[in-house]
Amino acid sequence: MAHRNYPHEDDISPLFSRKAEARRHQGHSLPKHGMLADTAYQVIHDEVMLDGNSRLNLATFVGTWMEPYAQRLYADTVDKNLIDKDEYPATAAIEERCWRILADLWHAPSAKDALGTSTVGSSEASMLAGLAMKRRWQAARRAAGKPTDRPNLVMSSAVQVCWEKFANYFDVEPRYVPITDEHPVFDGHELERYVDENTIGVVAIMGVTYTGAYEPVAQIAGALDRLQLASGVDVPIHVDAASGGFVAPFLQPDLPWDFRVPRVVSINASGHKYGLVFPGVGWVVWREVEAVPKDMIFTVAYLGGEMPTLAINFSRPGAQVLLQYYNFLRLGFDGFTEVQQASQDVAHYLSGAIAKMSAFELLSDGSDIPVFAWRQRAGHTDKWDLHDLSDQLRQRGWMVPAYPLPDNLTDRTVQRIVVRDGLSMDLAERLLSAIRDSVRYLDGLSAPMPKEGRQHGAFHH
Repeated sequence: MAHRNYPHEDDISPLFSRKAEARRHQGHSLPKHGMLADTAYQVIHDEVMLDGNSRLNLATFVGTWMEPYAQRLYADTVDKNLIDKDEYPATAAIEERCWRILADLWHAPSAKDALGTSTVGSSEASMLAGLAMKRRWQAARRAAGKPTDRPNLVMSSAVQVCWEKFANYFDVEPRYVPITDEHPVFDGHELERYVDENTIGVVAIMGVTYTGAYEPVAQIAGALDRLQLASGVDVPIHVDAASGGFVAPFLQPDLPWDFRVPRVVSINASGHKYGLVFPGVGWVVWREVEAVPKDMIFTVAYLGGEMPTLAINFSRPGAQVLLQYYNFLRLGFDGFTEVQQASQDVAHYLSGAIAKMSAFELLSDGSDIPVFAWRQRAGHTDKWDLHDLSDQLRQRGWMVPAYPLPDNLTDRTVQRIVVRDGLSMDLAERLLSAIRDSVRYLDGLSAPMPKEGRQHGAFHH
């Protein structure tokens, strides 16, 4: 009988029968031996299957879907380091093109005279804008022979945590204007109680994280105008448009919130939110070059000349900047309008349906950015609260956070949905079915849900 040549076991090597698959990989030290590339891929791929489905994550503002051509561009350019402007001059040119497009979109008096940069997100963009306001305030105080040791920044108690970090990291006193039932957003009411000669600026939010509502920038500016007439104190505004910067120009084009308001000196926005890009890219634009102190600007060699650059991070990805430009080319103004309108239509549909449920009452309906929030109607039940509903929805695959409101309203628990590109009407209908089923189940309980050990819905900015 002829000898049969069996293939070597490594040539067969069924994936889930390999020695590497039989090992545990949760240690905190580097493994002694490596493994085949496809085994390493499978180990990690299988572990992250335990994550939630990002498309069903209605807690996050961050983009979770892009077109196949955008994904191909991402794969083609993921190796580009944006800081190497002399090595990647085409990417550097596209970065500048992007922020000048935004300067024009946000009605800068002259996009040519504006200044901007990409960042890894709105947090870095906010830090740069805050630092520019602090340095300008310090320079003006020194020129007047006044002390510079007690700067403060005025903002809503509903600001994103990046502003708390800015105040902490750069030694600025944060002055939080509390939201109340009478003033559910920061609107300039009693601003004179918070602003003084040491105020480096006021932050206005276009798209409050908790509810999605816009703060009225023009109204805040009017309050500062009156304060200047009464006291001589001239305070600039920075607009944190992390979400609204890519929504208001398309859905509320006549709303004066941007550089049309003379007191606005800088604006930030997140490209990886309603800019429709994968994380992470942000943008900050100043009305004019003079708004940024010269000691914050560095020059680098660029195409045989020099190019100004400013950022806190050094090495950072260039691919997301190219994806932002892809969206600008792919969609144009009309396309962005269509995408954001579709998201707002879904938000209105969902909020309208939830408003009709006897268990809830709305705090916002998605008429600003496509984000809305609701709370449990008083007296509906003592068997469950919104944290329990969040847990029930999570069991059905949906991530819908429940969390307390800030400061004076911390006794109020609300729930919020962020509608992003990719949440279709069809998926929205399935979400409503999950909410209705969860409410029926919770209402049918014979005793209140136990509060210890339950998993609360996460709150994401």
